[in-house]
Amino acid sequence: MDTKCEDVVRDRFRFLSPWLNERLQRLWAGAEAKVLGWGGIRTVARASGLAVNTVQRGYAELTESADSDPQRIRREGGGRKTLTESQPKLLASLESLVSPVTRGDPMRPLLWTCKSVRHLSDELVKQGYSISAAKTAQLLHDLGYSLQSHRKRDEGKGHPDRDAQFGHINEQVLAFQGAGQPVISVDTKKKELVGKYRNSGREWHPQGAPEEVKVYDFVDKELGRAIPYGVYDLGRNEGWVSVGCDHDTSEFAVETIRRWWKMMGRTQYPQASRLLITADGGGSNSSRGRLWKWSLQQLSNQTGLAVSVCHFPPATSKWNKIEHRMFCHITQNWRGKALVSHEVIVDLIASTTTKKGLRIKAQRDKGHYEKGKIPSKKELASLRLIRNEFHGDWNYSIHPQQP
Repeated sequence: MDTKCEDVVRDRFRFLSPWLNERLQRLWAGAEAKVLGWGGIRTVARASGLAVNTVQRGYAELTESADSDPQRIRREGGGRKTLTESQPKLLASLESLVSPVTRGDPMRPLLWTCKSVRHLSDELVKQGYSISAAKTAQLLHDLGYSLQSHRKRDEGKGHPDRDAQFGHINEQVLAFQGAGQPVISVDTKKKELVGKYRNSGREWHPQGAPEEVKVYDFVDKELGRAIPYGVYDLGRNEGWVSVGCDHDTSEFAVETIRRWWKMMGRTQYPQASRLLITADGGGSNSSRGRLWKWSLQQLSNQTGLAVSVCHFPPATSKWNKIEHRMFCHITQNWRGKALVSHEVIVDLIASTTTKKGLRIKAQRDKGHYEKGKIPSKKELASLRLIRNEFHGDWNYSIHPQQP
């Protein structure tokens, strides 16, 4: 075959190759070889750079039946087999490693290790399979698995009157708000270390210049901890936070409510005669706390308000409005910031706002509150406490004592 003919084939292939897929290249090469006649297969192979057997397959395909699928590039069954085809038991073995059904089996591999794709692929290799970590991740997705974190939903064994208590709280809130009386939600936020300690979250800094904090989270004896106790006004989307530095006692909790009333509440509710408090059933505002009730009696005497309290059922503290209407926004506002002093904490809390108009006032409480303090029997006997007919241990009112 002369050189000129070979050059023509080479140029033609150079112009057409960007537009040809694998099958069309074979068919074009076969057609060129058929037109050239004897020696055409090797001439086309040299000119195009295709393998001789590729040109031969194209030559042969031209003579096949025209009813073959024109969209198929390779013949059926061509190409490398997938791992699941070459290793039929691979998927079943992977499923047995990660399936939650077999959880707790003492003979199960990887029972006490992190089920990362690296560990899973290593275990499969030990079982005789050939697979990489990347392919393991792909197979997990094919099986319907995805990366999951823990989700807080298990609230423990529910109280039989749980739903009824929620209904009672809702009725009380609507009744108080309908009468123009204040309704507040109270709770203690998580205690925070004061000082140059790492705080979860990130904020913008010049590149390569992160804020340096202490390596170990040992309590600073001088600065101690901050104890934020909050009051959230359900009707006005406003809050008050006292940042304590001593102990989270019932006296501290009620003192925070007293400060809220003096600084915010009585201005917003000048005609108020009653106050409804929704609170958790434990901690400094425990439904069983005698000091809590005694301190509320002092608050009632000083303000002239009849104080009603509704406690949430056990294991339902996350339903408390203050948690997801105020505390979560405070945490978001100070993410990535070192809480170096009580004053900084107060400023960060007071600067917290939301698009829905949340407004918070904060103040440091330097008072000292004795732990383990218990009212005397005489003091407890003087309480003007009226228990509700429905779960009087959770729902009760305290009225001002006669002067």
